[in-house]
Amino acid sequence: MASGNQSAITMFILQSFIDDPWIQNVLFCLFFALFVAAIAGNGLIITVIHSSANLHTPMYFFLVNLSLMDVICTVTVLPKVLQSLVAENAISYGGCLTQMFIFTWVLGSELLLFSAMAYDRYLAICRPLHYGTLMSGRVCMALATFVWFIGALNSLVLTCLVLPLSFCGPNLITHFFCEIPSVLTLSCSPTFTNDIMTVVADMFLTGLNFLLTMTSYVFIIASILRIRSAEGKKRAFSTCSAHLVVVTLYYSTALYTYVRPALGNAGLLDKFIAIPYTTVTPSLNPLIYTLRNKEFKTSFKRLLFAH
Repeated sequence: MASGNQSAITMFILQSFIDDPWIQNVLFCLFFALFVAAIAGNGLIITVIHSSANLHTPMYFFLVNLSLMDVICTVTVLPKVLQSLVAENAISYGGCLTQMFIFTWVLGSELLLFSAMAYDRYLAICRPLHYGTLMSGRVCMALATFVWFIGALNSLVLTCLVLPLSFCGPNLITHFFCEIPSVLTLSCSPTFTNDIMTVVADMFLTGLNFLLTMTSYVFIIASILRIRSAEGKKRAFSTCSAHLVVVTLYYSTALYTYVRPALGNAGLLDKFIAIPYTTVTPSLNPLIYTLRNKEFKTSFKRLLFAH
């Protein structure tokens, strides 16, 4: 690594969760199970939706995008987490920046995608007669492109702001992956601009999108309550409740991480707060979104028995 205005440090050490060998073994088994569940579950969602013509609708189109993001997030974060539980987990300066960029890209894109999914459910439930026109294939592609692009742009800006910083002191990142707040604490350079931009970006991506999502659900719930048939209410709630649970968990933990008042060293609490949006939701999303979905289960059985 060249010296100068980039870094005097060529390697970082990612801290494990805890030093107790027995607990490390338990956590390794847990995270390995989450890794397998995330890859297999999201891969299954993508395969079933791609192979089933009856699932080629906006709701499932956005679900495929969510699954892709979850796979990328899992592959980016969990291998290094598993490594940290069995050996000293070193990561190069460039590798740290790459992990930071990809994770921040996926995190920002997923927050935006939740708003797009909430908007889709709002149109489907509150404006069913105009749904086909308002959520056409072209609109879906435009929304998905916007989600991925803005997420990448946000990540590029925040990652590029790290490049001029000097890292000349301790190289132990007190976290299990390279996340912006934990990396900034190691800088020998002033990080005021980075701190401000990180909070502003998170307030926009997390705060604004959470407000938009919740506003959509206020209208959705009001519309559902006006449905006369019990079966109609049950079906409407079924398609929305899972999304609302995931959104609440994801937003609350991400907001805590990036907008906490002092960007000090990440303690054990910060690590556990990061677990839901880095490992748990990518693993549980396939179950949450498909377990009670009769349409998906029927398509899965049809695809399974066809082979």
